[in-house]
Amino acid sequence: MTTPYPNQPPPYEGRNLYATNRALRDALLREGAAFAEDALLAWGERMGRAETFAWADAANRHAPALRALDRRGERVDEVEFHPAWHELMRLATDVGEHAAPWNAPRPGAQAARAAMYIVHGEVENGTQCPLTMTFASVPALRAFGAAAPAVAGVWLPRILAHDYDPRPLPVVQKRAALVGMGMTERQGGSDVRANRTRAERCDDGSYRITGEKWFFSAPQCDAHLVLAQAARGLSCFLVPRMLDDGTRNAIRLVRLKDKLGNRSNASSEVAFDGATALPIGDEGRGIATILAMVQHTRLDCVVGTAGLMRGAFAWALHHASHRVAFGHRLVDQPLMTSVLADLALEVEAGIALAMRLARTFDDDATDSDRALSRVLTPAAKYWLCKRGPALAAEAMEVLGGNGYVEENPLPRIYREMPVNSIWEGSGNVIALDVLRALSREGETRDALLHELAAVRGQDRRLDDHVASLERCVSAAGAEPAAARRIAQAIATAVQAALLVRHAPAPVADGFIASRIAGEPFGGAAYGTLATNIDCRAIVSRASPDE
Repeated sequence: MTTPYPNQPPPYEGRNLYATNRALRDALLREGAAFAEDALLAWGERMGRAETFAWADAANRHAPALRALDRRGERVDEVEFHPAWHELMRLATDVGEHAAPWNAPRPGAQAARAAMYIVHGEVENGTQCPLTMTFASVPALRAFGAAAPAVAGVWLPRILAHDYDPRPLPVVQKRAALVGMGMTERQGGSDVRANRTRAERCDDGSYRITGEKWFFSAPQCDAHLVLAQAARGLSCFLVPRMLDDGTRNAIRLVRLKDKLGNRSNASSEVAFDGATALPIGDEGRGIATILAMVQHTRLDCVVGTAGLMRGAFAWALHHASHRVAFGHRLVDQPLMTSVLADLALEVEAGIALAMRLARTFDDDATDSDRALSRVLTPAAKYWLCKRGPALAAEAMEVLGGNGYVEENPLPRIYREMPVNSIWEGSGNVIALDVLRALSREGETRDALLHELAAVRGQDRRLDDHVASLERCVSAAGAEPAAARRIAQAIATAVQAALLVRHAPAPVADGFIASRIAGEPFGGAAYGTLATNIDCRAIVSRASPDE
């Protein structure tokens, strides 16, 4: 009989990912979503099963494959996925990760859905891409799709269904539908006004689209929101995958992207050869129309990153809590305790920021919260998504060589991190959106300063930071070169304010000392917390094993 090797951490799988996440549970309650606690406990148990982690691994080891032609040489333009992908998609759509706040709007509905998304993000992020786009399409389709009766009567009921139906069929024959997006072209990238894809109006009010998209996200979806140039300028269209008569729409899949991460999900390049499309919104108002979708996809970039960060950190802390080196558990080694505490601060601040942001998206959000979301969404996306890759790299290092091999998910999490920073506006684009929101709308500045005023007088270091930020955002015409610094200052100020109000004192103090006050010799890398920070208390709060 073989003797097991000693000093090996027990399997991480087989735990409730929600029940063991104190920061998330606290945030759910304070953001008004206590009604969802039982559902999230069930979701956390389901996502934490060994079976679910195995599906996540399999879906990423067996990437989707393009089947452009059938055996007779006729175009089918299908993407084939490993069965594990479909299992994960069924789990998520069954609980309504793509639609729950739209089906049951109430105070805290968006926060409840964000908590669900964070738990999912700990396990597998590629499946979240089509879920996010489907979720984010609803505001645009509801607001601008009234002119197309098929949108309200046929598409929306299937988009909102808590079901998963991957069959390539006309939408009228399906139980449920998913929606993707196609915005960017090779000559323009983020500058979508440079798009050259054309849309020509037909006598029946539909359009025919001709051209290309360099990024066409999740081509297996049943429809995509697409930007194209119409007679009056750039416009938005719903382009179905299958037509009502059972034929395939004229969307040719050129190739699937060979991506750094997000490998379980398909991203593609496509060519439109007179593809049938329905107009969404007025001609020439395509950017304004699709911004309703973009704002919600940016929310999910923040929320998804918070989930990935928690996943990376939890694996690292679990390992350090069970591994012994030089006579002591790793977690009890003072320098490792400092590293883990620093990561824990990043994770809790990220969760707090993501959940607060989600609450500003609720139907009952105050005017001040709605204004706050216009600046906090890009600021949070900029900063949190920048922090993710470094955190994942440090978490891998906790495991040493074992962290670098593909038998555990840390390499996959590391590769996954950059997509949320790049997608829907990379660093410079998103930071400039922060300046744009501040310069155009006085109520946005007022809402931000009101959010921070709630903690005035509770920590001198934070007061000084907020005072400097207030002078900066109140000044007319901030220089574009300062956009990243301002976005960072906003995000960290809001994080610090949330922790001062709601987190244990060691967490708030540690965050402010390391992220706001600029302690000497600290901040350049994780694990440089000042020696007077209560690192053990921070790590204990964050442990997934307690």
